[in-house]
Amino acid sequence: MNIGEYTFEEFKKKAKEFHGYPAPGLLIGGYMVEAAKARIPEGTLFEALVESGKCLPDAVQLLTLCSTGNNWMKVKLLGRYAVSLYDKFTGEGVRVAVDQERLKDWPEIRAWFLKEKPKAEQDTDKLFAEIEEAGESILSIRSVVVDKKYLGHGHMTSIDICPVCGEAYPGSDGSICRGCQGEDPYVSIEGAVCLDDAPPLRPVPVQEAVGKRASHDMTGIVPGESKGPVTKAGDVLGVGDVCRLQRIGKFHVYTGDELPGDEWVHENEAVKAFAARMAGEGITYDPDPSEGKINFFASRPGMLSIDRAALERFNLSPDVMLATRHDGSLMPEGKGVAGTRAVPLYISRDKFSRALTALGEGPVLEVLPLRAAKVGILVTGTEVFKGLIEDKFAPIISSKVIKLGCEVTATDVVPDDREAITGSVTAMIDKGCDLIVTTAGMSVDPDDVTRSALLDAGLTDDQFGVPMLPGTMTLVGSIRSAQVIGVPACALFYKTTSFDVILPRLLAGRKITRRELASLGEGGFCMTCKTCSFPKCPFGK
Repeated sequence: MNIGEYTFEEFKKKAKEFHGYPAPGLLIGGYMVEAAKARIPEGTLFEALVESGKCLPDAVQLLTLCSTGNNWMKVKLLGRYAVSLYDKFTGEGVRVAVDQERLKDWPEIRAWFLKEKPKAEQDTDKLFAEIEEAGESILSIRSVVVDKKYLGHGHMTSIDICPVCGEAYPGSDGSICRGCQGEDPYVSIEGAVCLDDAPPLRPVPVQEAVGKRASHDMTGIVPGESKGPVTKAGDVLGVGDVCRLQRIGKFHVYTGDELPGDEWVHENEAVKAFAARMAGEGITYDPDPSEGKINFFASRPGMLSIDRAALERFNLSPDVMLATRHDGSLMPEGKGVAGTRAVPLYISRDKFSRALTALGEGPVLEVLPLRAAKVGILVTGTEVFKGLIEDKFAPIISSKVIKLGCEVTATDVVPDDREAITGSVTAMIDKGCDLIVTTAGMSVDPDDVTRSALLDAGLTDDQFGVPMLPGTMTLVGSIRSAQVIGVPACALFYKTTSFDVILPRLLAGRKITRRELASLGEGGFCMTCKTCSFPKCPFGK
C-alpha cells in the first residue's frame, strides 16, 4: 500500500536517508500523516500537533511543510503515538492514532509496538511486510478542534541578554536563561571553569603551620552553646593555636604560602564585592566578613524592599548565595535582614564575575521609610449612617494607621449613595489627605456602590481584588495626589487582613501592580489562629 505519492519501498528509502534507518515507527507514521492529509479540505493551511517525540515528527517533516523550525509543528510529549493536522486559523482538524484493538490482527506490529518481543527476536522483514499490508487499517481517525494556545506562531516578546552567561535568550524564560537556571546539559564548556573546579591548595599539618598566616577562617562548635571562628583568615598561627585547633578537629590548615593566581577570588574578597552591590538605602553591614559571610541590617526603621529578580538571578549563579527576610516585612532599626556568602574558599574569577553581573546595577536590598500619611477614613453604609449599628471601622483603621506613624486628618460616615461618597472623598483630598481609606461597600450586593463612587471621584490605576483570605475584596488605586485603599467588611471580624499587608507598601511609596498583588496569593491564606501572631506568621509572605 502506497504512502501518499510514494510506494512503500520508495518511502523506506526516504526514511533511511532522513532518519538513518527505516524505523517501523516512521513507516507507520507515514501512513498516519497521509491519512490526516486526505481528510482535511484541499487548500487548508494546516499545522501539525505531534504527541510523541519518537519517529513521528520525522514523518511529519518528510510529508508536509510542517517542522519545528518553522513552528508549524508542535511536539507535545504526551507519550501517545498520535498526530493531528489542523486548520491553523480555526483549529479544526483530524487526529490519527494507532488503534490497539486493530493491532490484534497484526501480531508482528503488535509485538513491536507494545514491546512484547525483544528487538533481537523480531522478524524485521515480516514486520515491514505487515506494516505495508496493514496501511491505515490499524489507525483510528477522529475529528478534533485544537486548543487556541496551539494556533498560529508563538512570537517571542523580547530577546534578553542573560546576565550570568552573557548569551541571548527568550525573555519569557525568566530573569536568566534556562541553561543558567540549572538546565544546562554540559559538564564543561571550553573557556569556562567547571562547577567543581578548585585551586590546587596544599594542606599543612597544624604543627608545621606555626608562624604562618591562615588563609581561611576555622570554625569551632560547642553543641548547644556556641559557634564561631577560632582562627580568622590572615591570623598568624602561634603555638597555642595548635592545641586549640586540634581540639576542634582541625589537624590540617591552608596557609598563605601557596595562594592561587588572579583567576581565583578569596571568599572574603568576593563577598565584600557582593555586599557592596547588594546594599541600598537603609541597609548597613560590617565590611569585615566573618567565615566568608556578611550579614545585612536595617539602618533605619521601615519596610524591607527586595529586587526579587536580582535575588533569583544571583542564587541561580554557582557557588554563591543570598538569603533574606520576606519582601515587604517591617523592620525596626538594627534588625537583621539578609546574609550572603561565597560558598567555597576560593571562587573562580569567571563565576565571581557572572555572579556580580547577575546582581545588576543594584541595589538588591533596601529599607524604605514609611511616610507619615495624612489619612482620611471614610465609612460607608446606610445602616451606620442612620445609627442602626455602631461604627467599629473607624477605631480599627485609626489604630492601624497611627501605629505606623500616620495621622488621622479626617473621618466621615456616609450612606450607600454614590454622590455622597464621591463628595466626601473629594472634600478629604481638598483638606490635604494623601491617603484615603474607605470601608465596606466592596462586595457584589446591589447596594455596594463605594467602588463606583470612587470612580466618579476620579479613581485611577485601580486594582480590585487581592488573592488573599481574608481581604479579597480589597481595592487599591489613586485619586489625584492621594492613595486610595478600599477595605472590605471582613476587617471588622479578623484582626489581620490583606489591608495589613498592603498598607505598609503604600506608605513606603511602592507602586502596587497587578503582578505584585498576584504574588501575594502564596502565603495569602490566613490560618485564623486563636492567638494572632502577625506579622511573625506566614500570612502575606
